[in-house]
Amino acid sequence: MKRGVTTAIVGPTGAGKSTIANLLMGLFRPCSGTVLINGDDLREISLKAWRARVGYVPQDPFLFNASLRENIALWDPAVRQADMEWAAGVAQLHEFVLTLPEGYDTVVGDRGLRLSGGQCQRVVIARAILRRPEVLIFDEATSALDNLTERAVYEAIQALRKDAIVIVVAHRLSTVRDADQIVVLQSGKIVETGTHESLMEEGGVYSMLYG
Repeated sequence: MKRGVTTAIVGPTGAGKSTIANLLMGLFRPCSGTVLINGDDLREISLKAWRARVGYVPQDPFLFNASLRENIALWDPAVRQADMEWAAGVAQLHEFVLTLPEGYDTVVGDRGLRLSGGQCQRVVIARAILRRPEVLIFDEATSALDNLTERAVYEAIQALRKDAIVIVVAHRLSTVRDADQIVVLQSGKIVETGTHESLMEEGGVYSMLYG
């Protein structure tokens, strides 16, 4: 995968889409084969150093019982307000924050209970892109959520795609139509690759999932 390229990973439930995201994050270790990062085995790379280069947006966002500022910056005092507002703006969150009496100092409650599901997901998107990562992974980040959150994913991709590798694990196929390449999984194996147009023309697994 190259910088400036968006890769979508799609397939039916249980095909192994999220497993790939977990392997890339080093959360799972492969039973066979290797995960290579610029030719180096991920098992021999510092996971802390690797994860510092990756922005990860999970399907189920986790927020701390702390302020929006702390949830986005993760208590990093070096984060500038301008950078936080940029990330929140890309994540379609900044305008909402401006409506809150305490702004970025608003406490969100345990696991973000004071926010909607879409707002929680946009906080996590802002957190993931704040440091302009080299690799950005969306693991079904728009599944069953609102259109504004889906738009936030698009905005994050557009803001970072020139300088980052973007990987989108998707169940909602409308989010991947514009991907540079689409990888289709079935039963843990790659069965098709191509663009939306080429895969639709093939009339295979992808076209059946999309249709």
